Amino acid sequence: MWSDMIGNTIGLIALALGWRRSILTWPAQLLSGVILVGAYASAHLSGGVGKQLLVIGVAAWGWSQWNRGRRRSEDGGDGSIAVRFASWKERGLLLGGAVLGTLAVGGLFTLYPSLSWSPWADAYIFVGTLVAMVAQARGLVEFWFAWLLVDLVGVPLAFSSGLAFSGLVYVIYFALVIWGMRDWWLRTRTASALEGATA
Repeated sequence: MWSDMIGNTIGLIALALGWRRSILTWPAQLLSGVILVGAYASAHLSGGVGKQLLVIGVAAWGWSQWNRGRRRSEDGGDGSIAVRFASWKERGLLLGGAVLGTLAVGGLFTLYPSLSWSPWADAYIFVGTLVAMVAQARGLVEFWFAWLLVDLVGVPLAFSSGLAFSGLVYVIYFALVIWGMRDWWLRTRTASALEGATA
């Protein structure tokens, strides 16, 4: 229970930092993932454990991506990451990867029932988390949409698995994701208007 509570609290902080486009979102996500591995393992949710291991790996990669992509103060930036909408090709790749990945992971969990008692829901969350984090690492507004879709399954699954704090945090995530998505969306419009004015 304590690892669930602490890990998810740090996860909320990571989401808020992501909303602010702070590079600290990545070490916070990494730490949250490490702590939540224990929470999901105790609840026998192998998909959740796999998801958190994935979070740890992608957080390390995202950290390096954002570190390279920050707008430096000497270039007129504020040190935060620039955000944008994905191209149609990128959206297609994200969607295709999500569908194929969910089918592959869900199939694996179905073949080996000991890995997950809820194979398709776990696979959906596992792959959806990867898609969301890859999109976030690239500064794509669509990462917020991916998190919304993950939350729609993650909330009921967490409550039904006895991880009430995780379920509550997912509900808070949902609200933060809506606000974060609005903020990033507005920032892309502002950036586009500035580019048009200087063109």
